[in-house]
Amino acid sequence: MGGMSDVRLQLLARELEAGQQAKVFNAPEGLGRWGLMLHRWHTRRALLQLTDDELRDVGLSWEQARLEGQKPFWKD
Repeated sequence: MGGMSDVRLQLLARELEAGQQAKVFNAPEGLGRWGLMLHRWHTRRALLQLTDDELRDVGLSWEQARLEGQKPFWKD
């Protein structure tokens, strides 16, 4: 999935449900600005490609995955 563990996704889902701004910092160490943006782009695209069963496994609804997956790569 490109760096997002099941635990992190479950925590993200809880934060989204609570209406909080979710901050998940799971990018590999040592990435520069462009590397971080590329990492976000890849992981968000992967999130949009998950099946309903995979989303259920990580505790996210389709709507939550869509909201996160459609964020621009330059935004946290």
